[in-house]
Amino acid sequence: MNDIKEITDELVKFRDERDWEQFHNPKDLAMAISIEASELLEVFLWKSPDEANVGKVREELADILAYCFLLADRYKLDVREIVKDKIRRNGEKYPVSKSKGSARKYNEL
Repeated sequence: MNDIKEITDELVKFRDERDWEQFHNPKDLAMAISIEASELLEVFLWKSPDEANVGKVREELADILAYCFLLADRYKLDVREIVKDKIRRNGEKYPVSKSKGSARKYNEL
């Protein structure tokens, strides 16, 4: 079994044991991702990156990923496939010859 499916299955089991699927519609999952991402940003607020509490980064990142996996599951999306596809498309938009060492957006290269 692949790791992503195993994690997703565990998340779904956890959710279903608590009858929380009723709250996990796509809109609310997307909102939860945004809220958890904001909580991750809070870990860095007013600090240098080295001062961030890595334990809190881990916790917030886990929350974000959990909601992402549940949203992907809701739409029957293969996480591995959609990430690989995005990497491929970004490779086309950001060829190494033009983008290496640059933070400019693809339309500014």
